[in-house]
Amino acid sequence: MSDFATSMRTHTCGELRSSHIGQTVTLVGWVHKRRDHGGLVFVDLRDRYGVTQVALNPQIDESAHELAHKVRAEFVLKIRGKVSARPEGTVNQKLATGEVEIYADEAEIASASKTPPFVIDEDDTPGEAMKLKHRYLEIRRGPLMKRLETRHKVSSVVRNYLDEHGFVEVETPMLTKSTHEGARDYLVPSRTNPGSFFALPQSPQLFKQLLMVAGMDRYYQVVRCFRDEDLRSDRQPEFTQIDIEMSFVDENNVRSICEGMIADIFDKVKGMKINTPFTVMTFAESMRRYGVDRPDTRFGMELADVSELAGQSDFKVFKDAIKKGGAVRAMAAPGCAAYSRKELDDLTGEAIGFGAKGLAWIKVTDEGFVSPITKFFKPETIDGFKQATGAKPGDLMVFVADKERIGFEVLGALRLSLAKRLNLFDGSEYNFVWIVDFPLFEYDEEAKRHVALHHPFTAPVEEDKGLFETEPLKMRARAYDLVLNGMEIGGGSIRIHDRQTQSAMFKALSIGPDEAMEKFGFLLEALEYGAPPHGGIAFGLDRLVAILTGAESIREVIAFPKTQKAVCVLTDAPSGVDAKQLRELGLKRDLS
Repeated sequence: MSDFATSMRTHTCGELRSSHIGQTVTLVGWVHKRRDHGGLVFVDLRDRYGVTQVALNPQIDESAHELAHKVRAEFVLKIRGKVSARPEGTVNQKLATGEVEIYADEAEIASASKTPPFVIDEDDTPGEAMKLKHRYLEIRRGPLMKRLETRHKVSSVVRNYLDEHGFVEVETPMLTKSTHEGARDYLVPSRTNPGSFFALPQSPQLFKQLLMVAGMDRYYQVVRCFRDEDLRSDRQPEFTQIDIEMSFVDENNVRSICEGMIADIFDKVKGMKINTPFTVMTFAESMRRYGVDRPDTRFGMELADVSELAGQSDFKVFKDAIKKGGAVRAMAAPGCAAYSRKELDDLTGEAIGFGAKGLAWIKVTDEGFVSPITKFFKPETIDGFKQATGAKPGDLMVFVADKERIGFEVLGALRLSLAKRLNLFDGSEYNFVWIVDFPLFEYDEEAKRHVALHHPFTAPVEEDKGLFETEPLKMRARAYDLVLNGMEIGGGSIRIHDRQTQSAMFKALSIGPDEAMEKFGFLLEALEYGAPPHGGIAFGLDRLVAILTGAESIREVIAFPKTQKAVCVLTDAPSGVDAKQLRELGLKRDLS
């Protein structure tokens, strides 16, 4: 427990035990509950550490007893009194302080409170809008405070671990240059340089690479990042990264450091031992088996490519998809052969929502196979489907026939949806897997150009460098993502450390020499001054803490988050500014 010698209290509301009986103590906290028993008034006094019962007895102190009739929930009280054992039969086993109570001989209202808009109680669950509007009360309620304490512990463990491994924490600028890569930047107009703008950093990527060129060797930062993008439950316009960069390393070195850090977090924060090294899986294998590059490996239901078997059938949907260069992929849903027609229609609707044109299915029963499409297949073909998917009697085989990408996306999403519905995992298991050998590029159909799958500073696999000009889509990246239970918690890469390769990368991304110099000239120049081989990674602190605490959204582990519309309900931000401020910045408001 912390030392409160410099505080107006001697102990916290969660500290007192039977060993304190007979001591005179001073507590300060919020009135959690008040119970008037006629001559005796009981107050449960609460702070972030716990709850202590206080008895206000007119026979001990009349003024304190009179004051007790004035207090209400959430008043702040300062209490002085003697710690006593609770009478026999009144011990509260649910409270850590349940064996004792304080008989107050002094009481003082430090602060009064209006009636709160919701009950400040862990068992009460106010609506989302109400919680965000009165976030300071939501934190006081309990569960959020515990998650914020866990977040603090994680940050502390990270700092201590990296300090012990020779890393130096270096702050990088919050006001930087807009490079127009990745998500939209948040722009900040410059008053002293009219017509010019800073950008809030989407990550410290370029600065940490410059620190490696500077010889810093091992850098880290628990850093705020900003992205102006459409939001989901796991995204916020401002978020926090555990940012790491190292010189003279390869992929194995970076992964080893990270695995040690993650194991330390789970050990010291959750009291769990995590086995290392983690499983390593290629991007191609992950897509083939799970349909996604962030697989949840806590359960099976792996995908199977049944294109060759499907092509032997008379089923037009399958044959047409294969003729157009697509594929037929299947998956077995355990126990779902009992689904009704309505449930099957709902499942089909879900698949269509994920991007499929439809969903074919075959029930596997003890008596055989049941489906409207079985007539198009020979018995041995359906047996082949069963073998490929690992289906057993009672299971449901589902099929998607489409472009390879759509098949992966649909079945990958359907796999996760069905797993939740079927309760295939209980939330107590933590499966880590590294995904490696990502493609270096993907093709943006809308922009009609190649884009970097991760970012433009990711190094290609050495033997693929000759493909920049000829077959860039076949190039592999020296990138690695760490996935935990189907969620990416960290991603990084070995970086390009020579100007020639970086220039070739920019050219493949349709970034010409002039544009490259305008946006990244400072990096290109730095790479000519003895840049060391280096690599790094960034972990999403918000997402990691959400997983550790069982939170459904990262908003539940951020003290003052934004809504899905990037609005702070508490402060009504963003808000308008007056005309004088705009004039000083050389800006005009135009909402047309």
